[in-house]
Amino acid sequence: MQKLIIEGGRRLKGELALQGSKNSSLPILAASLLCMDECVIRNCPELTDVYAAARILNCVGCRCTFSDNTAVIDPRTVSGTVIPGNLMREMRSSIIFMGAMLGRTGECTVSVPGGCELGPRPIDMHLAAMRKMGVDITETGGSIVCRSRGGRAKGAKLSLAFPSVGATENIILCAVTAEGETVVNNAAREPEICDLCGFLRACGADISGDGESRIAIKGKEKLCGCEYSVMPDRIAGATYLCMTAAAGGEMILSRACTAEMEPFLSALEQTGCSIFTSGDRIYLRSGSRLRAVRDRIRTMPHPGFPTDAQAVLMAALATADGTSVFEENIFDCRYRHTEALIKMGADIQVLGKVAIVRGVPRLHGAPAEATDLRGGAAMICAALAAEGTSEISRISHIDRGYEKIEEAVTALGGRISRV
Repeated sequence: MQKLIIEGGRRLKGELALQGSKNSSLPILAASLLCMDECVIRNCPELTDVYAAARILNCVGCRCTFSDNTAVIDPRTVSGTVIPGNLMREMRSSIIFMGAMLGRTGECTVSVPGGCELGPRPIDMHLAAMRKMGVDITETGGSIVCRSRGGRAKGAKLSLAFPSVGATENIILCAVTAEGETVVNNAAREPEICDLCGFLRACGADISGDGESRIAIKGKEKLCGCEYSVMPDRIAGATYLCMTAAAGGEMILSRACTAEMEPFLSALEQTGCSIFTSGDRIYLRSGSRLRAVRDRIRTMPHPGFPTDAQAVLMAALATADGTSVFEENIFDCRYRHTEALIKMGADIQVLGKVAIVRGVPRLHGAPAEATDLRGGAAMICAALAAEGTSEISRISHIDRGYEKIEEAVTALGGRISRV
């Protein structure tokens, strides 16, 4: 099992080009199933989750190749409708293939997805929406068997109880080839939803309202292929900025999605870091010690503070001057990384969905196990700021979302190696 060895206490400095978005790449890869011609998807990050999505595409009969951050998918050869449980369990967002398969073939057999252990990720909203769109669903032996009545889903008016990203994506993927119009109220507004819709529009889909709480989709009988470039990864960007802020130093983040990162940047700026943007570049300079964030950091659906950036900002604030308060409103089990930070000397008290972080003068290196994708990134962030050497194991979690993270940190002057 591979590990990351990190020697902390070194200021970071340099320029880093941001990878493509994991959370955009996965639904866009699934969406390629809906096309009748070849799709070329550029700026896909080299991640284990992306490889898992490619395996699912190949499993159902697509010809999918991936190299140099480019996926080439020929969906004309789709022949299967069953996605085995072992492939579904490889990534947490695999349920999006349900909407894509229904949109392409009118039927599919899937199972509950796997991935990080962040507590339950209910798919009740997904299933309720599909049923309202004319899909018969039966659940037997861990499998979910879906069949559209008449072979094609029907447009419907849907209102989500919560602006779920996954449910919004699944509805869009099913609706773009459904009969009639589908309207989604209280839809997720995340930038990655807009990126998915941008890809689908390039394929001929009729979608409006993405980025707002009401999305309207007029179904088409078929979609064409296209070439498309995935947006930058705002969470990876937040991670590298937090690492530099925590360790001290300065960096330029290029190829960044500056507007989409604003909810995070406004919080990080409260720590005393100097931050300014120019086009697709973010400049950050960190002083000798960060300040605690005065406002409670509440994770919320976009355009609120992103839950995926909570752990890395917490790691940076572990040595800030003063007390910061986090409130996690998206996932039930998203403070599991705090045990590792406490092991490194952090003063963190968790009370239900609230975490109180009292800044300490310094952290010290320690061995730790990555608990999940973003929690593992937070441990690297803390280790870079700590005195001494840290050893992070179970890094398969980290590889799900960060492209060659040790090379990125090394480019900024950090001392990190994979063994």
